[in-house]
Amino acid sequence: ACGARIVSRTDELREEDVGTGAGLFEVKKIGDEYFTFVTECKDPKACTILLRGASKEILAEVERNLQDAMQVCRNVLLEPLLLLGGGAVEMAVSKRLMERSRALTGVEQWPYRAVAQALEVIPRTLIQNCGASTIRVLTSLRAKHTQDNSVCWGVDGETGCLSDMSVLGIWEPLAVKAQTYKTAVEV
Repeated sequence: ACGARIVSRTDELREEDVGTGAGLFEVKKIGDEYFTFVTECKDPKACTILLRGASKEILAEVERNLQDAMQVCRNVLLEPLLLLGGGAVEMAVSKRLMERSRALTGVEQWPYRAVAQALEVIPRTLIQNCGASTIRVLTSLRAKHTQDNSVCWGVDGETGCLSDMSVLGIWEPLAVKAQTYKTAVEV
């Protein structure tokens, strides 16, 4: 970040090994420990994230959440395709599978119906986690998805109400959703 090179011994240190790209070098005491901060670099290529917590358990949870968030960022950078969240995609696919099952007869329709019902677990779980009425909201979501141009509607994870996910900006990486589906239907 500051243009320095690592040397093994101080007597081998040359002028070109010293980095001059750091804007600010400071030592700060946080809690009982001292930390060195090199900031305002000209060409930064890495960063350090300092995590602190009241207990080891809380710190471990914060670290796990940060890892999850960084993996989502990585997935989006590697495959920048997004789908609507809030169970909107699951309800839209479930609706299409149910429609397809009605065109079939006998046991041929059962796999379509089974997958359609399984996909509804995602919005149902979101509704339950919000503390909303599962039956009422899920029934309303099914009804909403029967209307034209309603594939964007899902469950607002904070209120438990139906909302247009594209308006709320609720998106999920396609790579994660595709892997979830592949794992779920693996035999």
